[in-house]
Amino acid sequence: MLWLVYLLSVSTLALATEWIDYPANGTATLTHYTLPDGYIASCGCTGDSTRYPTVAMSQFAYGSSTAYGPGCGRCFKITLLNTYTASPPFIPNVTKSVVVKVTDLCPVGGAGWCSATPGKPNQGGQYINFDLAWPSVAIPDDFFPSDEAFYGELDSRADFGVWNVTYQTVDCLENWAGAKKASALGSVDDGSSVCCPANPTGSANDTCPSFSDDNGIPPDTATSAGDASALTVPNLGHSLLPLYSLFVLSFLCSGYLVE
Repeated sequence: MLWLVYLLSVSTLALATEWIDYPANGTATLTHYTLPDGYIASCGCTGDSTRYPTVAMSQFAYGSSTAYGPGCGRCFKITLLNTYTASPPFIPNVTKSVVVKVTDLCPVGGAGWCSATPGKPNQGGQYINFDLAWPSVAIPDDFFPSDEAFYGELDSRADFGVWNVTYQTVDCLENWAGAKKASALGSVDDGSSVCCPANPTGSANDTCPSFSDDNGIPPDTATSAGDASALTVPNLGHSLLPLYSLFVLSFLCSGYLVE
């Protein structure tokens, strides 16, 4: 009967993933990607949110391997420190900061900057990567400082690719530029799985759950070398877990599983 207890407990636990528990303020890496104007990203935030500073957050900090997660809607003040890839590192003589809202998921993948897990940082030694939606109408074209005379025109145009930054958790309604525009707040209403709170605080009342945990979807450990604490069970989803338990029980009763 030990098999029954074990397998039933696995089926009811489904796939509970260990996500990164990051501090409210700290350091991270910053990359950037292209987000089309009006695009509905993973959180399901309104299209108007793209007209204000937004980021995708690395998967294990975001808190879900697909759709929405606890990171959705959170706001951070990001300040550039220095470049990671330039040699020697470029330290700007000006302070550049931007307040961003998390609207998208940056998935794990190979040795990508968004592939940090609870037990392994990314190649910059950080457990969070913010992927800034840039170029953007909301952020100046010269947001990333450079030194063309020293590093050359190519590095200047490429904005050095990856930056070390500090981040500070901030109140969205008080600090994010999009908070002044009602149409930039909240989620789209299209019948899909969306969650984009206007000002999440970490409370269960105003913070998104993990879509992948709620639906038994495992993280992509094949490309992340992830440190998920998930148990390997059939990806059945919560709706089919009772049937899986009955299936196991029937095998026990038929004598296929023994102690």
